Amino acid sequence: MKRRHSLRITKLFTLEMGHALLGHDGQCHNIHGHSYKLFVTLSGTPLQQSGHPKDGMIIDFTDLKKIVQEHVLQHFDHALVLNQHAPDDLQSILTGHFEKVRITAFQPTCENLLLHFVEVLEENLPSDVTLYQVRLDETATSFAEWCRGDHEEAD
Repeated sequence: MKRRHSLRITKLFTLEMGHALLGHDGQCHNIHGHSYKLFVTLSGTPLQQSGHPKDGMIIDFTDLKKIVQEHVLQHFDHALVLNQHAPDDLQSILTGHFEKVRITAFQPTCENLLLHFVEVLEENLPSDVTLYQVRLDETATSFAEWCRGDHEEAD
């Protein structure tokens, strides 16, 4: 019998997004944007079923792309993301004139956006794969990273 190995696979996604950090004491309190890179890493055992269309795969990258597209990119790519505590008049002006204004219950920092994406992905991935790591690059030199092992230690 062939030995089964657990592996990790990663797919890179890109999104353009604007945000502002309400009450921040630096430049990020202004509305500005980033070209984000989202790395999604899954772990699992490749299917070993000769003749199956997904033989040798943890998940088809096309299926992963559909999940990320539907649950993350569709909502956040080319969107402006603001904290729900932003002034109501600003929220109504923006949402009244632009389609993709996302009001979040959290401060839209790189860290909080990453945690939101982790939560959404965990809810929507097939049960036979594990979300292992997610990294969100906000700039060429700055990123936030979540890893399953770190999360389990914190619990």
